[in-house]
Amino acid sequence: MAWPKKDVVTLTEEQRTFLQSLLRKGRASARVLTRARILLLAAEGRRNGFIAEALQVSPATVINMSKRFVQEGLERALYDRPRPGGQPKLDAKGEATLIALACSDPPEGREHWTMQLLADKLVELGVVESISDETVRRVLKKPT
Repeated sequence: MAWPKKDVVTLTEEQRTFLQSLLRKGRASARVLTRARILLLAAEGRRNGFIAEALQVSPATVINMSKRFVQEGLERALYDRPRPGGQPKLDAKGEATLIALACSDPPEGREHWTMQLLADKLVELGVVESISDETVRRVLKKPT
């Protein structure tokens, strides 16, 4: 016996047209396009297992998309909420200081700057309270 679907996706004509145009243009992220396909197939009455297999996603993804659409609407079903992330250790002035420091002559007795020496010097100069050598490396590697 097949269990009845809990969250049935019913699209308005406007929503269906929007999703189809999104897929036709193909300019959204792959994640958003897959979610649009899930919603269109679910609105056609396709079974979760069929949708999961056809789109090569897990059945849980199909169930979660349907649930999110029914409970929170089309916008939330397609797009993730912004993620906060941490504050950058260095602002533009701090990055400029780091780059200038890295381009300057290394400390006495050293042939070149190491990431740890640069990090220690930034703390010593009072640019930041603390910073790791990995953060220094990422900032220096970042394309300008």
